[in-house]
Formats: sequence, C-alpha cells, structure tokens
Amino acid sequence: MTRVVVAGPQLPGFAFLAPGATLGVVGGGQLGRMFVHAAQRMGYRTVVLDPDPHSPAGAVAHRHIAADWHDPAALDELAQAADAVTTEFENVPAEALIRLAAHCRVAPAGEAVARCQDRAVEKAQFAHCGVPCAPHAVIERAEQLEAVDAALLPGILKTARLGYDGKGQVRVASRAELRAAWQALGGVACVLERRLPVAAELSVIVARGADGGAVALPVQHNLHRAGILAVTRVPAPGIDSETADAASAAARDVAEAIGYVGVLCVEFFVLEDGSLVANEMAPRPHNSGHYSLDACDLSQFELQVRTLTGAPLTMPWLHSPAVMLNLLGDLWLPGDAPAPVEPDWASVLAVPGAHLHLYGKAEPRAGRKMGHLTLTGATPQAADGAARAAAALLGLEAW
Repeated sequence: MTRVVVAGPQLPGFAFLAPGATLGVVGGGQLGRMFVHAAQRMGYRTVVLDPDPHSPAGAVAHRHIAADWHDPAALDELAQAADAVTTEFENVPAEALIRLAAHCRVAPAGEAVARCQDRAVEKAQFAHCGVPCAPHAVIERAEQLEAVDAALLPGILKTARLGYDGKGQVRVASRAELRAAWQALGGVACVLERRLPVAAELSVIVARGADGGAVALPVQHNLHRAGILAVTRVPAPGIDSETADAASAAARDVAEAIGYVGVLCVEFFVLEDGSLVANEMAPRPHNSGHYSLDACDLSQFELQVRTLTGAPLTMPWLHSPAVMLNLLGDLWLPGDAPAPVEPDWASVLAVPGAHLHLYGKAEPRAGRKMGHLTLTGATPQAADGAARAAAALLGLEAW
C-alpha cells in the first residue's frame, strides 16, 4: 500500500455560531459527555449520535440519535439537526465526517481524522513536519517480516489501525517473536517501533481555529500502567522550559501542517539523553487534559466548543497546579467481591482540592474508564500530596 502525505488544506475562518445554535457530536462516551456539558454551559443545544441507548453523552444531551455511525439516514438526521458537528473519539469512520461536511460544518475534518487513524500515515506526517519519532518500519505482508532491520529489535509491534489504551500492541525481542506477534494480531498492517530508553512521557493539547490561530494547554506529564493513562501532573515535573516549549511548538506545527481545526493531542517521549520524540496523536480532547476542567480558566472541552463555533481562542492559563488520577472499573471490583463495591467517595472528597468526575457508566469493568479525580493545590507539592492521600484511600498504586 502506498501512503502519500501532503500538507492539509488551510481553511478560511468560520463565521461565529452564537449560543442557541445546535452542536452535534459523533460518539457518546465520556469525552462527548464533557463536550456536551461545556456546550450547554455556554448556551448551545446539543445532539449526540451513538448506537448505545445508554451512552454517557446521550444521557445528558438535548437529543440522542441512537444509531450506528455508518448509518446514512442517521448521519443525515444529525446533519439536519446540528449547525456544526465534532467527534469525541479517533476511530469514528472518517467517511461519516466527510458525508456530514457536505451538509453542515464539521471540525475536525474527516481527512484530518483519517491521518490520525493510521499509525504509518501518522508517523509519515510527523516526518513531513520535521518532528522526530521512533525508528520504525511498516509491515503489511508476511515477507516484510524477514526484511525488517535488526536495529528495530527489541521493539513494539502495533496495529496500524484501531489501537488505543495498549490494545493491539505486542513487545517483541527477536525476529521469531515478531513473526508470532504479527500472526497473533491477525496479520493486519502493523508498525514496528524500536523500543527507546524513555525517561518521561508528555502530552500537548492544541486548539486550532479555522482561521489558523492556535493555543495550547500547559505541557502535561503522564504515567501509564498497562498501556492506560494512570496519572497526569501539571506543571510537568522535571521538564525544563526548553523541552516543554519544543513539545508545544511541535504539536502546533503538526496541527498547522494538516490544516487541523479542533482540539488535537500529541503525545511525546522524553528520552534518557533529553531528546524529544513524538509518539502518537489523537484528533479529539484527551484523557491527559481532563485536569483542565478544574485547574485552568479554559478547559479542553470549552476550547473544543470554541474551535467548532468559530469563537475567539484565548490562551488558557493554569491557575492551580494539579494531579489527575484515572479511575478505572477495577476500583469497583476489589479482590474476590461477588458484586461491584462503590468506593468510599466521602473520604476521598474530604481531601482538600479533590474534584470528582464520574462518567455515568452503570457497569464497572476492569480497565474501563469510569471517571477521574483531579487534585488541585496552591503549589505543585500541595497538589501532589493531596493526590497521594486520595490514591491511598482508593488503594491506587503510588507514583
């Protein structure tokens, strides 16, 4: 398969959609729910397209179209109901967004989302923008396994599409393990990345308007466990201003190169030698930006509303240092309990600076994102101390 990467279209500015207009979102998960909350707070009506009749976003929107994202009739219904449409997850069919764009404003555009759905295209896009990423090889056929450069081992084999939260990834140390992993992943198109000596993981959330103006949230320091984000700290501890500025500039460069309109997250690795490499990007708000609801004057979801409606983008500022803890379904499933057990929220909320956000999901499952807890403080040390106290109450592993 030949992949061609070119600079994206530079769109003219959107005419401002004033409060009272209807904003649509494709996808009904927690990101859609928080977008709906932000839009409603600003005076907009909302409509959600999601097949789950009990979706978190659909439960709070003014209107819920319970249908598949591929359903042409449902897409047409959404286009008629909404003045503008966005998305809340990266695996929404890009063709659906392109179809919607023929009838209403859509941001981000389907073409931009498609670039983020394929790891090989994504990495080619980073190279096109002059943003370093891990040495890698694209594997689409069995014979390419034997031609892989030995310097890429040990590495991580990742499916080119539909992978997130550690899914579709296998660590490999030898060519035999690589062959077995590729077969285990279904023999689909994959990217093999060389394993790098990572010292820290960062993310940058950029909001870019149709007029080309862009702003960014502060650089975030992330800790993952089992491929799922566990802890985000802001300001990013141990990260100097030069590294933070370089990450923010690289994220903006990528957004500009693909003509992106909306909220985009770019994840980075800081290597042991201090160098910075891009890992991946997500065409939507990101788990690592949830702290902005409580710690910034503008959250990532209000920025999403602003980019969609053509509202002015002002630079968000961090008014409170923060630590965000991801709350997975495991918390509700301690040990051999025969049924889910609700965590002791009263004790957690007694911790100064605690802000609890639950996503309205009825069934806790291991690894399922049920909510997040943000701890704010007057200083980074105060926020960290509060977060450690809350983590101990919840039985979460310290960092």
